[in-house]
Amino acid sequence: MKNTSKIVIFAMALAVLCAVFVSQGNITDSNDLWGSAVYTDDTEFGNGEKTVIVKVVAGDNSVDFVLNTDQETLGEALLENKLISGEKGPYGLYVKTVNGILADYDENKSYWSLSKNGEYMQTGVSDTKIADGENYELTYTK
Repeated sequence: MKNTSKIVIFAMALAVLCAVFVSQGNITDSNDLWGSAVYTDDTEFGNGEKTVIVKVVAGDNSVDFVLNTDQETLGEALLENKLISGEKGPYGLYVKTVNGILADYDENKSYWSLSKNGEYMQTGVSDTKIADGENYELTYTK
């Protein structure tokens, strides 16, 4: 009976330690992400007829970009202001970097997801037509 109690206590202690290490890893990852960010404060760009807001979310931090543009697509507006980069693929631009923050699916299964007014988009930035007053979100996802 005493050995069983020791095993249970050891298992519980091990579970607590694992939880602490995992949560510490998530905090470090979030801070590391923003270490490469170009902008850490909300910023406004451009002088166009349309104004769209793009929130960039990575970990526990976010920043809003107000884009004043005459571009037709979200991708063009973001590229115009050097806020994204990536690789051209069969479905348009595959966004790998947003605001200096790299999401590398091959390295750590991370990617940038795109949503509009809280709804996940079915198109990429290259095919997303924009209109004045719209709100988008690019979220670092892992």
